[in-house]
Amino acid sequence: MTLPLHTLAILGATLVASAAQATEFRSSDIHPDDYPTVLAVRHMGETLAKATGGKHTIKVFAKSALGNEKDTIEQTKLGALAMTRVNVAPMNNICPATMVPTMPFLFRSTEHMRRVLDGAIGDEILKDCESQGFIGLAFYDSGSRSIYSVKKPVKTIADTKGMKIRVQQSDLWVALMEAMGANATPMPFGEVYTALKTGLVDAAENNYPSYESTRHFEVAKFYNKTEHSMAPEILLFSKKVWDGLSPEEQKQIRAAAKESVGHMRKLWDEREAKSLEMVKAGGAQVIEVDKAGFQAAMKPVYDKFLKDPKLQDLVRRIGEVK
Repeated sequence: MTLPLHTLAILGATLVASAAQATEFRSSDIHPDDYPTVLAVRHMGETLAKATGGKHTIKVFAKSALGNEKDTIEQTKLGALAMTRVNVAPMNNICPATMVPTMPFLFRSTEHMRRVLDGAIGDEILKDCESQGFIGLAFYDSGSRSIYSVKKPVKTIADTKGMKIRVQQSDLWVALMEAMGANATPMPFGEVYTALKTGLVDAAENNYPSYESTRHFEVAKFYNKTEHSMAPEILLFSKKVWDGLSPEEQKQIRAAAKESVGHMRKLWDEREAKSLEMVKAGGAQVIEVDKAGFQAAMKPVYDKFLKDPKLQDLVRRIGEVK
């Protein structure tokens, strides 16, 4: 349930006022308790507690306990939440630079993606969120996202024509699927299982751990390796809360967030391998896909969303990272 805006504002003011004292920062996540992003933020909390002698801690509310990603982004901006971990896509309409790492087929590999996001380009994208009320702390992995379907496998771009495919609530993701000839269906993550089961959508798209942890593989047996995106997760802190902290406290939070990235990636790599085994054991079929046809169809997406020369330059610089 989403709280009214005036209630969120009061909660935010209370949190800001208490930030100078010992604080348990509230953080949200839509994933289950054992998901790598949830565990990573808890690990960050342990690191922060050690660094501050127990003064500051983090409490993670998992399983969409505080709302979907759109809700928690709003709550974080208002200061009712100190932190949220969301996919970068819902931030696209808020911080323009976040569109760049969301773009299809941008990264050549997981290693390329990590080098880009760990460097100056990653910091530049995080900084873009500050003017909108968010302190971008770090990027987490989200794996490569592929389409999983109910009735038929997807082997070429011709197979997606006319398919109703669930996407995140993002204009860019709608355009991405439309470029494939599909009918994009935006909806919250928590509604996807029922939508697949009832035929409201023919397919969805995500990484192996999400496909497995949601049990989507039970109703959508074909996991088609389009690997169309490596859009990362982003860890955001409320600027309203942040501004009530001392420079030393801010430094400690940034350090704890950055330290948690390596921990998250280790958990992620292990979870990805485990999830792949589990979905195969559950009857899912992993389908190899002709990626070239999908890549060739993406030019209109880049043309539509990256009209700003600064964003185009970011794409160019990312391509040059070895």
